[in-house]
Amino acid sequence: MKYVVLLCDGMADYPIEELGGRTPMEAANKPNMDRLAAKSYVGLAKTVPNGFPAGSDVANLSMLGYSPKEYYTGRSPLEAVSMGVQMDADDLAFRCNLVTLSDEENYRDKTMLDYCAGDISSSEAAQIIETVQEMLGDEVYSFYPGVSYRHCLKVKGGCADLPVFTPPHDISLKPIREHIYKSESSRKLYELMEKSYSILKDHPVNVRRIAEGKNPANSIWLWGQGSKPDLDDFIDKFGLKGSIISAVDLLRGIGKSAEMATPEVEGATGYIDTNFEGKAYAAVDELSRGQDYVYIHVEAPDECGHRGELDNKIRSIEIIDNIMLPIILDALNEYDDYKIMIAPDHPTPLSTRTHARDAVPFMIYHKKCEVQGVDNFCERTAKETGNYVEHAYDLTRIMMNL
Repeated sequence: MKYVVLLCDGMADYPIEELGGRTPMEAANKPNMDRLAAKSYVGLAKTVPNGFPAGSDVANLSMLGYSPKEYYTGRSPLEAVSMGVQMDADDLAFRCNLVTLSDEENYRDKTMLDYCAGDISSSEAAQIIETVQEMLGDEVYSFYPGVSYRHCLKVKGGCADLPVFTPPHDISLKPIREHIYKSESSRKLYELMEKSYSILKDHPVNVRRIAEGKNPANSIWLWGQGSKPDLDDFIDKFGLKGSIISAVDLLRGIGKSAEMATPEVEGATGYIDTNFEGKAYAAVDELSRGQDYVYIHVEAPDECGHRGELDNKIRSIEIIDNIMLPIILDALNEYDDYKIMIAPDHPTPLSTRTHARDAVPFMIYHKKCEVQGVDNFCERTAKETGNYVEHAYDLTRIMMNL
């Protein structure tokens, strides 16, 4: 038996007037998903438990079969694992975004213009993080480069009693004043952010980006703090040899923490320009070399939601359907039996440009046990089935037992 999960990050949404009251999932031309959905077990699942942030960290842990209540220690530590950052039990890790802030003189008066600094390239970002480390790093604070705008700060012996730092994509085009420190324990971290602006506003990389009409990476923004993760090995938990295919450190870190294979895919960016085809073939390769379970994470719909890009969000769903799914299904059909689950991890509504905690649609197709499903895989039809999974971490067992 082969198991595949095609996780379309942020694919779920709310009805949009421009689409005649349909969602991007409902409006997208996705014949392969709909063909499978007609013969699949379809329903809604709650991926974010009450009291947890509506983030890809919590939601993907759930979709992989790990209860956030038992395993979640924060987002950034999972990304740190992927970057090879060594953490002690009393260290804290923070996501360190490179962002674009407006140019008011007082840092507190600035606005979050772009949470990803114009989707800055990894090579440019590495130069900026190197400068940040040289100017702000010391025996306590260490900065590590990641992918595109996503980086890491490790705080040696960090204080765990900190407020929750606001994700920058939650305050796109909004003033940052209400999100500046409110406790003495967080003052130093916000000072690092403020100092970074003075360091980066005239950085050679940013001077060049501005000349090219691109957004500069003129500040760091810290959030997603947490302590060293401790996940059970996937093979011990489920008896399956597993792999994760993803462009982002968060998912690769989850995979490495669970002792899953995490092959790299050349050209995987996490946006709509990612190597969709390469990710599909990477999954096929993992199955062919004996892996039982492959989790394919596609970030593009989520990024389009954060940017408010309706056409690109629909297009990303259609590319997943028209480019990735045929490659995956052709390979799976060579096996005697298989199961495939397709779902988002959480909604990223275009109307809010940030994550929502609503239950998400899912479908599970079993080659040897086809059932009556729905004609259009979307939020509406999933709800109409009446099937509801209160804890999405149960879906892995449901998939195995279906």
